Amino acid sequence: MKIKIDGFVLSIIAVIGFSYIFPQWGIEESKIPIDTISAIGIALIFFFYGLKLSPEKLKVGVKNWRLHLLVQASTFLIFPLLVLVFRPFIQNEEQEIIWLAFFFLAALPSTVSSSVVMVSIAKGNIPAAIFNASISGIIGVALTPLWMGLFVQHAQTDFDFTDIYIKLFVQIILPVIIGMLLQRFFGELAQKYTKQLTLFDKSVILLIIYKSFARSFNDNIFSSVSILDLLLLVISVLTLFGILFFLTRFLAKKMNFSIEDQITAQFCGTKKSLVHGTVFSKIIFGNIATIGIILLPLMLFHAIQLLIISMVASKMGAKNREG
Repeated sequence: MKIKIDGFVLSIIAVIGFSYIFPQWGIEESKIPIDTISAIGIALIFFFYGLKLSPEKLKVGVKNWRLHLLVQASTFLIFPLLVLVFRPFIQNEEQEIIWLAFFFLAALPSTVSSSVVMVSIAKGNIPAAIFNASISGIIGVALTPLWMGLFVQHAQTDFDFTDIYIKLFVQIILPVIIGMLLQRFFGELAQKYTKQLTLFDKSVILLIIYKSFARSFNDNIFSSVSILDLLLLVISVLTLFGILFFLTRFLAKKMNFSIEDQITAQFCGTKKSLVHGTVFSKIIFGNIATIGIILLPLMLFHAIQLLIISMVASKMGAKNREG
């Protein structure tokens, strides 16, 4: 089987390399207003998301509550609890930051577009995938900061619960609401230009990633991260993904789900959103110097989930077509 590397993953690698060579444009002293540009970009991402969020499509899958319960429990309960088990083993500040990065990954909502696309390729329950992936982002706006609020104040950051929710409301919830209100007028237009809007989304994400890593490289944060450390991070991310992927499949079978619902549970309940992750990291952690390390497990997870699930989805899709 020919393995195709996702272009966005390659773009992330290129941006990280660019931020290493030219960190000066992403630091606080830079004259380029990257924070302002990215804040506007974030608001526009979720405005366009609201435009594409069709109420009719969500109503189709809303009755399958057992599937929704498993997906959301996997995303917001099982995932964080698995990482929480390892907290007692933390021995120093460096381990605390790495653990916090993994817990941040675990507390994030599921990704929307790629979850639905992969479920479609694997011949799963598409309406349920649309509902779960969409509702996950909304739930995440409330639950992710709540999970992080239990531990972020111990990481020497300025954690202000009120300020975080104000930022989340202004940059995420309000644009989504405005987009949904205008969906009847501009919804078809947004669907027509989905590819262009996806490109815009990814461009904003890449800008945030550049800013995050430029600050970390400028402050030599990664000087303590060796090749062995990076390898251990990859192994840890693979292990975490594998446990969740097979656990959701096991639970879906135990709950006597159809093959289509099993696929949806696996694909939607094990993925994490890079969009929400980069946005939430900017709001929750602000401009702390270690933000690059905080985002590292998320970006590794993003690359791994795309690679593995795309291969699994193709195999399942071919099998289901034959069946």
